[in-house]
Amino acid sequence: MAGVALGWKLHGDGKRLAAGEVVKPEERLTWPRMVGFGAQHVIAMFGATFVFPLVMGLDANLAVMMSGVATILFLLIVKGKIPSYVGSSASFVGAVTAIRLGGGDSATVTGALLAVGVVLALCGLVIHKLGVQIIHRVFPPIVTGGVVMLIGFGMAYVAADVYWPQDPWVALLTMAATFVFIGVLRGFLGRIGVLLGLVFGFLLSWGWDQIDGKILSADGSGKVTEHFRVNLDAVAAADWIGLPKLHGPVFEVSAIVLVLPVVIALIAENVGHVKAVGEMTGTDVDAYMGRAVLADGVGTVVATSVGGSATTTYAENIGVMAATRVYSTAAYYVAAVIAILFGLCPKFGALIAATPGGVLGGVTTILYGMIGLLGAKIWIENRVNLSDPVNLVPVGAGIICAIGPVAFPLTDTFALSGIALGTIVLLLGYHLLRVTRKEEVTA
Repeated sequence: MAGVALGWKLHGDGKRLAAGEVVKPEERLTWPRMVGFGAQHVIAMFGATFVFPLVMGLDANLAVMMSGVATILFLLIVKGKIPSYVGSSASFVGAVTAIRLGGGDSATVTGALLAVGVVLALCGLVIHKLGVQIIHRVFPPIVTGGVVMLIGFGMAYVAADVYWPQDPWVALLTMAATFVFIGVLRGFLGRIGVLLGLVFGFLLSWGWDQIDGKILSADGSGKVTEHFRVNLDAVAAADWIGLPKLHGPVFEVSAIVLVLPVVIALIAENVGHVKAVGEMTGTDVDAYMGRAVLADGVGTVVATSVGGSATTTYAENIGVMAATRVYSTAAYYVAAVIAILFGLCPKFGALIAATPGGVLGGVTTILYGMIGLLGAKIWIENRVNLSDPVNLVPVGAGIICAIGPVAFPLTDTFALSGIALGTIVLLLGYHLLRVTRKEEVTA
């Protein structure tokens, strides 16, 4: 299996892409270029992979390290056919908050997440054994396109409410610079436009600090404070080499029940991501759909077994691929190795984590929007009929639930919201209407 996953063919001369060409998953450019693309994928995933564990009270450095391990496992299980990075999942934040409000500690949290990983892996096995037709029945193009769209647009509030308000001018200038890097630069520089945008924004923020001093604005928690845009105190204090603190899971039925509904969203999210990759690469990856779901489940089990965060395939990295047209899994192996090294080097982790919120606001606005529009691309290419209420109504409602984000309280301490709720509304709403219409026709 490893031999299949690791055998890359050099694309052309390994240095450039002709108009309309893409670097396929089994291809690569020169290794120095692949290291650059791998670094770009690390930057793209790092914010979310670092932030979500922090929000859930888990070790962020451990989560980063285990995301690299889980990504390698993912690529091996799918035999290198589906380029994807798996990082910390946002879908669990609400459920984990409920577990902690109920008195659960980190071991209880990771035990519940591990149980979800087992269920997800079993679902992947079922999909693999029964064949991709079960996916086509449950996730037709209207559903997969809708899921891809709500995943991208459903993250809009993160850019708009969390990152952008921290420094609107830096966010705007970073976004504009990234436009130029991606749209104007040619060759390798154009394909690492997202990374260049992040570097530009970081240097801009640092320079602004030197000229104008501290800024009075919201920080990552939303609290308005006076602070420097770039704070390197944590970098100076961090060790160069250090192993994250590991701990085993504890299984409690009440905690597991709280997070199990997220499995539905994770399956749909994985299917949506795989479909998006298939659309972008122009290849049929349906046969690997079950493997992808299985791989995500296995990655979650491995990561949470030592105290890490649950994983999922990352929209941010799909956005990077859409911008660069480089779908080589070699870049993801490089990214995974870098992530593992970051996890073992607290100082480097602290440096990446020091990326100002305004910079992330400019870049994520582009990436999330590109993912959302990939959903529309799936509809267009599959000629989905949006004038049909069976298609239009549940998809529209699901997307709004995700974008809101709309919350639906299930208990006093737990609510389904955002992407998870939108996915369930879209999926169940579509199939309910479809079955109802068939019954009416039969009658």
